[in-house]
Amino acid sequence: MEKTIIIYWSGTGNTETMAEKILAGLNSDKAIAKMVPVFEISAKEAHSYDKIILGCPAMGLEQLEAEEFEPFFEELETMLTNKKVALFGSYGWGGGEWMTAWEKRVKDSGAILFEKSLTIASTPSSEEENDCIAFGESLKTF
Repeated sequence: MEKTIIIYWSGTGNTETMAEKILAGLNSDKAIAKMVPVFEISAKEAHSYDKIILGCPAMGLEQLEAEEFEPFFEELETMLTNKKVALFGSYGWGGGEWMTAWEKRVKDSGAILFEKSLTIASTPSSEEENDCIAFGESLKTF
């Protein structure tokens, strides 16, 4: 069975909620996925997983969080060739440009990007939490 990890950064709790629900979907049949905040893992350790699911909200001018997540991702980005990667995050303004740019970076790194990233505006509603669970479930066959 493939080892899967969810690595996230969350400032207000929205992206963390998404991560928790995605993990619930992944582990719905006793899989072995785990979830960690970005400050608890190194890029080298993240690289040891078969599937890497990354979550970060849009910050500032539609970019990744600059102090913890971006430096982590810059290092990991150099190790992603042929790795399975999926992306998710929340946003409060703009139209999701940060995710489009992030997806391009992942593809340009040589990773195998999951078919569709998951974005949610602001705090996930109950319905959107269910979308996160379904996203996690769909990642089992990725």
